[in-house]
Amino acid sequence: MSLKNRKEQRAARHKRIRRRISAGTAARPRMAIFVSNRYMYVQFIDDVAATTLASASTLKGGLKCNLEGAKALGEIAAKAALDKGIKLVVVDRAGYKFHGRVKTIVESAVAAGLSISAKTEEA
Repeated sequence: MSLKNRKEQRAARHKRIRRRISAGTAARPRMAIFVSNRYMYVQFIDDVAATTLASASTLKGGLKCNLEGAKALGEIAAKAALDKGIKLVVVDRAGYKFHGRVKTIVESAVAAGLSISAKTEEA
């Protein structure tokens, strides 16, 4: 089966990624990242309870959908997560390459205090 467009290709990559990523729990929620042409969104999801614990986006903040906006969004998302008591997360890049805006969001969230590895949490 040949995938025809980029949207279908990203959906297929997302399915492959979700097979490897363990479901988000209350102790270690899934940090789901979505990037569109106009906005970027980050949600912290507990898949066991099927709830969103915290979220952040460029929609209301007046941030642009570029690298500077991604850096600010990562910091805002980390602050929202830390306010809810979330320190350790598993990153779900939703089929996007770990490059550019997605990488900037994750790196700025880690710099702001989130941990994506249990090794760095224990230290």
